[in-house]
Amino acid sequence: MARVVVLDYGSGNLRSAERALEHAGADVRVTSDAHAAVEADGLVVPGVGAFAACMEGLLAAGGDKIIDQRLAGDRPVLGICVGMQVLFERGVEHGVQADGCGQWPGDVERLRAEVLPHMGWNEVTAPAGSVLFEGMDPGTRFYFVHSFAARRWEQPGSGTIAPAKVTWAEHGEPFIAAVEHGPLSATQFHPEKSGAAGARLLRNWLGTL
Repeated sequence: MARVVVLDYGSGNLRSAERALEHAGADVRVTSDAHAAVEADGLVVPGVGAFAACMEGLLAAGGDKIIDQRLAGDRPVLGICVGMQVLFERGVEHGVQADGCGQWPGDVERLRAEVLPHMGWNEVTAPAGSVLFEGMDPGTRFYFVHSFAARRWEQPGSGTIAPAKVTWAEHGEPFIAAVEHGPLSATQFHPEKSGAAGARLLRNWLGTL
């Protein structure tokens, strides 16, 4: 049974994520303890609310360093919702710009859509070879609650590192719904609120640990 830490840095649906991961077959601990977060088989970084507030909490808990340390050791990390957004370079909300963890280049910005927040079920378009979405039908829906997203993928290709697998969705315009990039994965939607599809995605992720 994989040992998974859900990082408690003052933001996120911690108990929902804990229950969903347990249901998917993980041994789960919710904690802010850095040693436990670094040593676990998998780390989940949730997040809800504003980008800047989540980054403030993440930095206060040393979460950016925990993520860096895990990725340096090729140890899997899964970001969820704002926990995905903070992996990018910057977030821009209501004219306020905040630095992110910078694992991926680019900005998280307000979606150009008539109706916000984007709340409810939506299909995603996963690339060939995706591990997170393995075994799922193309029309599978996931549950989203957000007004901001990464609207472009700006990571350049590399001859030495396998390119990221980027999954897209659309609400007013295309946006990034998920990324798989070596040991670092993330979803803009909430797998813990996405029923059987979310449970399958979490099991797929646990299978990589």
